[in-house]
Amino acid sequence: MAYDTQLAERISTVLEQKGVVFEIKKMMGGWCAMVNGKMCVGIIKNQLMARIGPDTYERALARPFCGEMNFTGRSMKGYVFVEPDGIDAEDDLEYYVDLCLAFNPIAKASKKRKKKK
Repeated sequence: MAYDTQLAERISTVLEQKGVVFEIKKMMGGWCAMVNGKMCVGIIKNQLMARIGPDTYERALARPFCGEMNFTGRSMKGYVFVEPDGIDAEDDLEYYVDLCLAFNPIAKASKKRKKKK
């Protein structure tokens, strides 16, 4: 299992209900919803990956089942992983999606890579 497809459906439903235009990308062996061309929220295996920004980072880490995103061997401030138990309830999933959407307008887009000729 590369990523939790049921969770992907749940996230897509939340975004659609909010009227958010998003694009799905499969990356890092997982799934990601891109909003305004920027990584917004995703899934690595069965964990929610939330790009929430530095201002809400510490508050989110205080919630049960939420931890630092440590994908590359060092923590990435502004990103968190949430264990499945932390997003069982729809309200909890929506909480993290809302944090991601609130940060998205000020998030920086990754630089476009130049194609090699």
